[in-house]
Amino acid sequence: MSDATTTAPKVLFEITEAHLNTGLRGYPVGTCRTSAVSPTLGVTYVGYRLDQLQDKTAEEVIYLLLHKELPTPAQAEALKADMAKRAAIDPRVYDALRALPKDGHPMEWLITGLSVLGMTGKSEENDYHEDCLNLVARISTLVASIYRIREGWGEPIAPRFDLSFHENFAHMLGIEDASDVLPDLLRLFYVLHMDHGGGNLSTFVGKAVASGKADMYSSIAASMAALYGPRHGRANQECLAFVKEIGTSDHAAAEKRVRDLMAAGGLVFGFGHAVLREEDPRATIQYAYGEKHFPDNELVKTAAALRAVVPPILKENPKIQNPYPNVDAVSGSLLTAAGLTDPDYYTLLFGWSRVAGIAAQIVDERNYAGKKDGLPIYRPKYVAEGQPATRP
Repeated sequence: MSDATTTAPKVLFEITEAHLNTGLRGYPVGTCRTSAVSPTLGVTYVGYRLDQLQDKTAEEVIYLLLHKELPTPAQAEALKADMAKRAAIDPRVYDALRALPKDGHPMEWLITGLSVLGMTGKSEENDYHEDCLNLVARISTLVASIYRIREGWGEPIAPRFDLSFHENFAHMLGIEDASDVLPDLLRLFYVLHMDHGGGNLSTFVGKAVASGKADMYSSIAASMAALYGPRHGRANQECLAFVKEIGTSDHAAAEKRVRDLMAAGGLVFGFGHAVLREEDPRATIQYAYGEKHFPDNELVKTAAALRAVVPPILKENPKIQNPYPNVDAVSGSLLTAAGLTDPDYYTLLFGWSRVAGIAAQIVDERNYAGKKDGLPIYRPKYVAEGQPATRP
């Protein structure tokens, strides 16, 4: 007979009525192999802290999420060459983008573009790994084309096979007056935003849609629809507006404006996190980048001043568990300083960077070891409320 003390399932969570209608917050529903979020370490990718990855190329971190180990130089170069070969998209995608209303939000363009990309380029066998590689390679081409067509900058620029992932993206954007460091900032932005555990809304939605055996493109389109909402993906846009509203890098003046704003019922953006209890390491890395590359930029200096003055103010409220900057606190200021000045596109850039992490998690769940058809379809239970068991 087996020993019940060793075979009984481990109790991870006890459900009470208080947990209902709370957005599944904190409730475990599965496992995640690509990343984790720690209250003290922040986001880690396959066990690596982001300060250990901040100088890596996009290709190296993509390889890490897919293979669960960092590549050798030869493996990284092979992935770079493979991604370059996959980057071109069907011309019908451009035709579809040209037909979209210019007043549609860039994220609405992305959701539509992903659907058309799937119609014109998905694998016949619904091969999640193959479609993951293709989509991660093509997302830069799609996003750069959205920029150029929607803004009237001219025709889309074809990808170059000789460039790295981030250099190719900057090349396809074709911004003439951009900072020289824009390609490297895009690399850093991409690496820092690629993944965030398994339970954030966009990742969860993408995996749930894929669990019904929808293809990778439809699943990622759904995840981008989730990211589009103001509660999730538009935080960097709101943070930049907050930095501009404060409008001064003088610490005393910034503190007064923050206090006046809060006294009038206004909100402070870019501070706090649902899990972290210290400054977000992604913010720490970006502040250092701004200090190095944009030391005289007023927006970047204002964001740095807020880093100093806001946490002490928020600490005065004992209910606030994390008064420290998060990843969005300075990212919009950096993008503006580098030449990407329209905040309407910042959620689009967030989506551009998050595709690799979500797609890698979908691959893990659809090709789960020992499960022929992958993990089961998502089907959470809802408790009936206000409905009698029988009617007279």
